[in-house]
Amino acid sequence: MSTINTVDAGATSLLRFATAGSVDDGKSTLVGRLLHDSKSVLADQLEAVEHASRNRGQEAPDLALLTDGLRAEREQGITIDVAYRYFATPRRRFILADTPGHVQYTRNMVTGASTAELAVVLVDARNGVVEQTRRHAAVAALLRVPHVVLAVNKMDLVDYAEPVFAAIAEEFTTYAASLGVPEITAIPISALAGDNVVTASAHMDWYGGPTVLEHLETVPVVADPSDDPGRFPVQYVIRPQTAEHPDYRGYAGQIASGVLRVGDAVTVLPSGRTSTIEAIDALGQAVDVAWAPQSVTVRLTDDLDISRGDLITPTATAPSVSQDIEATICHVADRPLTVGQRVLLKHTTRTVKAIVKDIPSRLTLDDLSQHPAPGELVANDIGRIVVRTAEPLALDAYADSRRTGSFLLIDPADGTTLTAGMAGTAFAEAAADAAPADAADDEGWDF
Repeated sequence: MSTINTVDAGATSLLRFATAGSVDDGKSTLVGRLLHDSKSVLADQLEAVEHASRNRGQEAPDLALLTDGLRAEREQGITIDVAYRYFATPRRRFILADTPGHVQYTRNMVTGASTAELAVVLVDARNGVVEQTRRHAAVAALLRVPHVVLAVNKMDLVDYAEPVFAAIAEEFTTYAASLGVPEITAIPISALAGDNVVTASAHMDWYGGPTVLEHLETVPVVADPSDDPGRFPVQYVIRPQTAEHPDYRGYAGQIASGVLRVGDAVTVLPSGRTSTIEAIDALGQAVDVAWAPQSVTVRLTDDLDISRGDLITPTATAPSVSQDIEATICHVADRPLTVGQRVLLKHTTRTVKAIVKDIPSRLTLDDLSQHPAPGELVANDIGRIVVRTAEPLALDAYADSRRTGSFLLIDPADGTTLTAGMAGTAFAEAAADAAPADAADDEGWDF
């Protein structure tokens, strides 16, 4: 298959990345330093930070205040919510998610890193790799974040000692590699002083690698969509039925992965009906080929019964369809997830009723052990579940596609998001092979 030239890896490319680390490791200061030294801070923003810093008795501006926007965050000096920031350099555009470090906010890191192509994990050089560092490495591995940067911060407080950095880098790299993290880059920094954040440090001539910003600007993020199977979730059916377009029937949405071409033989799931792509409309113009993540309208040669939530995919690479889903999940709601609970499952543009049939295990991120049959999962828990859906779904394994292998579980009573799910064995094999437990059947949820 020919290579698709999507975007230039230079100035037009976009990198989504997240920061994570233990409390007081300096995540928000690093983010503030990146924004400040890359000249991405407006004058009035910097003035507000300087004013707030003076009120707290600090002579120099506290750059962490550029991201800690909630009043509680400013008062406590901690990050609570995920703070998203957009900035750009001449070489690349960035969307940054500054995530909390507290263990009780693990779910916030999952939210921030779920769409990230790179994760920056901070470590205090004085403390080394701690429990929360291992937790964040495990979450990055769970979410299949392709690039991880270990930023060993506060090197100024250990006299910029190379042996300190080397020992931490070796310990973290060994641990993260054992989790399956594909690429790890270690950088010694001082976010407070600015060493190796945007400009190279004069205090660490023993380090010859890139600064944090240099790495962010050059890490490869543009993949050839031809390598992925085509997936097109239908978002809206367009039928103008006007004098100008009396027979127009188009299926609009965003290509989730891969490439679609005019003339492709396609299958519509979950029905299994087949057809051929007759035309593709993009931005009001007819095109012969389209690729992820373009938003397009697809027209087929046959008039099929297709509605929102259906998946159009090239027949040769169509995924399997099933009502039984095994997945790794992170529970994000305050109320527990229990066996037998009735939920809504949202996958791409499709939402169906479902029942939690079994919770085989809960993952202990401290030592990566599996706690079998926990009975329920509470906020911030990561575990394995088995779900039965009322209608068949076409899910890919999350390891193959982060977009079409992910889903949400939603409370049908009030629409609250309960759980973020990753289909298949996204991180660790289930600890128990016990058969799913039977759930009570009533109120039309018997399937």
